[in-house]
Amino acid sequence: MPELVFFSGTMDCGKSTLALQIEHNRSARGLQGMIFTRDDRAGEGKLSSRLGLVTDAVEAAEGFDFYAYLVAHLSKGGRCDYVIADEAQFLAPEQIDQLARVVDDLELDVFAFGITTDFRSKLFPGSQRLVELADRVEVLQVEALCWCGARATHNARTVGGEMVVEGEQVVVGDVNAGDEVGYEVLCRRHHRRRMTAATARAAALSPDVLPVPDGS
Repeated sequence: MPELVFFSGTMDCGKSTLALQIEHNRSARGLQGMIFTRDDRAGEGKLSSRLGLVTDAVEAAEGFDFYAYLVAHLSKGGRCDYVIADEAQFLAPEQIDQLARVVDDLELDVFAFGITTDFRSKLFPGSQRLVELADRVEVLQVEALCWCGARATHNARTVGGEMVVEGEQVVVGDVNAGDEVGYEVLCRRHHRRRMTAATARAAALSPDVLPVPDGS
């Protein structure tokens, strides 16, 4: 039976790499898939991995209808054996409903990849709807690590290395973005303390924590 599968995890845990691997494995067996993405770091209409792999994709912008697009494609004689939807956290709940309808009515497997929570530890609406509707939710086993070495479970938005907790839910950025708006994965403890790698280094170099000679 076809399934709607949600592969979730933090940033930097290999979601897009897995999406590209699934595409490679299935296309190598003669299957033809349809790849969709939204706001990829490589630009519009691209699905990219931090390992440097990039492929073309259909940009699922606001208002895009997955079900109508695929019905039109198939009605014109096009082929589609499965669907990959990357950056699914950016999709609207109604678009997730459309993906579920693709599974149920068109009998196609849909593999969705996305981050579960935003920089404030709040569920993305698209991810929430996927959790509600998916036949399976798979948490990726490639663990991203916090700067302290613990398993990273939270996504932090940073500006100049400083963690911020206010702003729009969706601001496109990437890890290691320097002084621009960027993102960093943290363990829960350091996310709660708003301590990024940069602020941790600054604290370690502070005169307040350096040893003071006793004069002897």
